[in-house]
Amino acid sequence: MAAISGLSGNEIFCLRQQGMHPGDLVIGNSVFSLGLIGGIASGLKTIVGGEVTQVTSIIHEGRLKAYDRMVSEAQKHRGIGITGVTNELIQQVGNVEFLSIGSCVHREGESAEQLKFSTSADGQELYCQMDAGFAPKKFVFGNVAYSIGLGGGILGSLKSLRRGEIKEFSQIFNETRHLALKRIKAEAQNAGANAVVGIRTSIVPFAGMQEMVMIGTASYHPSLAPSFSQSPITSDLTNQEMWNLINLGYMPLELVLGVSVYSLGFVGGITSAFKSFVRGEISELTTLIYEAREQAISHIAEAAKQCNADEVVGIKTYVYQLGNGIIEFMAIGTAVKKMPGVSTHSSMLLPQAIIQDRDTFVNTAEGTQQTQLNQMSQK
Repeated sequence: MAAISGLSGNEIFCLRQQGMHPGDLVIGNSVFSLGLIGGIASGLKTIVGGEVTQVTSIIHEGRLKAYDRMVSEAQKHRGIGITGVTNELIQQVGNVEFLSIGSCVHREGESAEQLKFSTSADGQELYCQMDAGFAPKKFVFGNVAYSIGLGGGILGSLKSLRRGEIKEFSQIFNETRHLALKRIKAEAQNAGANAVVGIRTSIVPFAGMQEMVMIGTASYHPSLAPSFSQSPITSDLTNQEMWNLINLGYMPLELVLGVSVYSLGFVGGITSAFKSFVRGEISELTTLIYEAREQAISHIAEAAKQCNADEVVGIKTYVYQLGNGIIEFMAIGTAVKKMPGVSTHSSMLLPQAIIQDRDTFVNTAEGTQQTQLNQMSQK
């Protein structure tokens, strides 16, 4: 039978350069009831919030079951690897589905009873990763479910009487965010890797809480010192961006992130509320967000100093409203260092590795249809 693959033409071309060709689409899923999780969420009594370990464990189990079932399906097709692995959390009425999807790849004249690798990278990204010297080993993820807590709202209201950083919240959020990174590094170490590349970070609302999940590819690079097997390097650069830096002789060292939580304060809140009635800058908010940004970036600078990096690149910043006039500012980047002997196999990156695929199916009626279905279900 013909292979039924999720790979695009550009991905297939890039994989051919690495001696691979497409196999079948593979899927794994697991459906959990929200009843238990909802009970845990309603019983939260934490004073200032933080990780909800029971929910972290449940979500981790669901994600892992879906991934393992996808791997089992890939082994039936005797693929040497799976590329483009996803790990989704889909909330349904009363249930949550964990879903993993990827595409098998084969190598001419080679049939494997056990997978040699799985990766979150699609075909284009995988080409970039391998040409930069990283051998993929395993799709890995790290997650943490957390809550501000019922008491956290009270504390936030009290702290919001004064303007400035709420250090208790900054500390909690910094620790929580770093837990996901710590866990993805541990999975990579268990897989015998010395690097996790192409990390993507998502924050997902879930049952009155939030889950922060990082997914990436545990990989091995021969130029890294043996010490990195105990503490793998991490990077949230795209594989295309990483290829360019490797080509220039730079190696990613650490995904670095910083968080600061600030309150506008009772007086500032009143002042900005009055100013919102007139045209012009709200200077209190301008200053607050600037200070929060500087504080978050200072955490990144300190982390880069600790790992002896030359630069921090690809910094992205995010601002979240936490309520009660409180905001979280988060910055993420990758610390890099110039290393001798680091280079790419090819001198130029393939055009097919950077061409963006276009959607060829557009359903403009989806919104109308969904509304009609909802109306029918209410009758």
